Amino acid sequence: MTALTPAVQAGESRPLTFVRDIAPILTKASCNTGACHAKADVGQRGFRLSLLGFEPQEDFEHIVKEGKGRRVFPAAPEQSLLVLKAANIVPHGGGKQLEPGSENFETLVRWIREGMAYGTETDAKLLSIEVEPKRISMKMHASQQLKVTARYSDGASRDVTRMALYEGNETSMVEAGGAGLVQTLDIPGNVAVMVRYAGMVTVCSVSIPLGAPMDHLPASQNFIDDLAFANLKRIGIPPSPVSDDATFLRRVSLDIAGRLPTAEEARSFLASQDPDKRDKAIDSLLTSPDYADYFANKWTALLKNKRDDAADITANFAFHAWMRDSLLANKPYDEIVRQILAATGTIVANPAVAWYKRVKEPNQQIEDVAQLFLGVRMQCAQCHHHPFERWSQHDYYSLAAFFSQVGRKPTAIAGEDLIFHKRGIAQYENKKTRQSVKPAALGAPTQDILPDEDPRLRLADWMSDKANPFFAKALVNRYWKHFFKRGLVEPEDDMRDTNPPTNPELLDALAKHFVDSGFDLRALVKAITQSRTYQLSAMPNDHNGVDRQNFSHYYPKRMQAEVLLDALDQVSGARSDFADLPPGTRAISLPDNSYNRASPFLKVFGRPEGTSVCECERVQSSSLAQSLHLMNASDVKAKLAAREGRAERLSKAESSEPARVRELYFATFAREPDPEEMRIAVEHLSKPRTDANGKLLDTQTSKRQAFEDLIWALVNTKEFLFNH
Repeated sequence: MTALTPAVQAGESRPLTFVRDIAPILTKASCNTGACHAKADVGQRGFRLSLLGFEPQEDFEHIVKEGKGRRVFPAAPEQSLLVLKAANIVPHGGGKQLEPGSENFETLVRWIREGMAYGTETDAKLLSIEVEPKRISMKMHASQQLKVTARYSDGASRDVTRMALYEGNETSMVEAGGAGLVQTLDIPGNVAVMVRYAGMVTVCSVSIPLGAPMDHLPASQNFIDDLAFANLKRIGIPPSPVSDDATFLRRVSLDIAGRLPTAEEARSFLASQDPDKRDKAIDSLLTSPDYADYFANKWTALLKNKRDDAADITANFAFHAWMRDSLLANKPYDEIVRQILAATGTIVANPAVAWYKRVKEPNQQIEDVAQLFLGVRMQCAQCHHHPFERWSQHDYYSLAAFFSQVGRKPTAIAGEDLIFHKRGIAQYENKKTRQSVKPAALGAPTQDILPDEDPRLRLADWMSDKANPFFAKALVNRYWKHFFKRGLVEPEDDMRDTNPPTNPELLDALAKHFVDSGFDLRALVKAITQSRTYQLSAMPNDHNGVDRQNFSHYYPKRMQAEVLLDALDQVSGARSDFADLPPGTRAISLPDNSYNRASPFLKVFGRPEGTSVCECERVQSSSLAQSLHLMNASDVKAKLAAREGRAERLSKAESSEPARVRELYFATFAREPDPEEMRIAVEHLSKPRTDANGKLLDTQTSKRQAFEDLIWALVNTKEFLFNH
């Protein structure tokens, strides 16, 4: 490391300035956080600072000049309100943030005594910060002191370890103290510690190995396994064995097609001796209409295909059908995105236009596009520099400029617009500087676009460029989460340098595979589901039970609301009917959110309303209300007792009771019942039953009620409710 300059080490040999010396103190003391004086627009009790000090000139004005300079008192610096409040000598709502006599306290007093200099244009500028060590392997329950160095334009260096801020991206794995002391906890894996100082950020990557023996690795099936298993070797977490055939078939059917395998499919698959039967099952599911239905359901919710009033029905049905047909035809992903972003015309002629019906303003458009298609959350940058990223307000409005020339004209259909490119110079006003900025993609130079050229086409070109660092990674990470419960980057739409992937090599390889395939969504799904990593058992071994991010075993996940409703119908033999749709339409085929209001089941189990591009809108957690609904709700009871349903049909079947129990288990779990399950079920079916008056029921009625009870018991198990 370059030695610290004597001037900086001495500290007293140069005048203090606000930018270099005081702003970091305010940040370290949390004065300029959103919960304190950087609260949006108003600050706190009349004193406002910019978030995390990204606008030092404004902060200087507020401290030194605002309120007739009442916050600083050069004649007696120790009596300055800024000092007295920070030290809680004068009562302060934020409590004591500076200890009297501490180095930061004395620096603040000295700065006021010296005349409160802001700094000049000729002062050395902060260029970067560096953390040492940059990458490190640490045992569980170990400690490591970080060192942070600030580098300046004049070649000077400064140790800012005590002034930097530290934050782990997985608090269950690591704790980062205010002085840069990192302490690992009891969960192995890879974790990042973000280091922030004076508007600069960097990351220390920490590997926490378990160190267990790695004697039995499954045979690698493709590049995903090579990289996933290499990571497991590096951190010493042995994977679980590969799942059995029944578990695999049920898992892949739910994840690709959003449905349970039928009893016939399960029997045929388990009986097959074909060594390639898993690959063939994947191919069959990917070419089925169920795949298109299921993923159209996913994408239309993220693209806000929601119904606010009756007039929306045409647009919603058309957009959903367009998305489904695109997936069924395996249209390349970049082409789907291009057709949405650059859509023109009417919804009837071009259904992709429907997106502009929901997302009307340029700021909404770029925020949704960035988060959904690039994995970048730009909302913060509308008002201030992104606190954990390099994106500024200028970047925000430069991206918005791509949508500045979207024109609208009313059509003969109420509430519908014709979308067109409005001739003119593409530019958008920065709300802070009041200056117009030209289009620029993230991290790319400004573009001069001719008045007759639609700037959205330029944006689509940049997004699908093979060199784009965001587009492919955002999609493969989103799909990885769909199949594995969590992304390589989590949350899946918050991909930034300060939130690195748990397996960077795997994310890069997935993105490259996706680009090289021509943005083929089916090829991506096939690669993921063919991998042994995806096919691992959900049962942890003696070592990997604590793993939550390295995919050493399959992470069980609750079935989505629509999938669960369809599965309940499939097992019970009932049918859910929905307004304006043909009888027998499945829940995963519903075109918009309006059906949630008419279905208590979908509402309780968290089907999204399509108001956000965030996957988090879909409720995936379990709740007491869900358990009670499955056990007691009238709509569930009606399905179990449905006329011509499975319970009634099995009660009338001439086959043996064990055969009927096997059919039910194949339909519910895609497997045979084990001997104990068979014994319990047969005993239950053989019990005599009475009515409310104690009179024995006839054989057929007794059997029907027994099968209803048995189905009720099976659909309330975790094995049914979860994909595992």
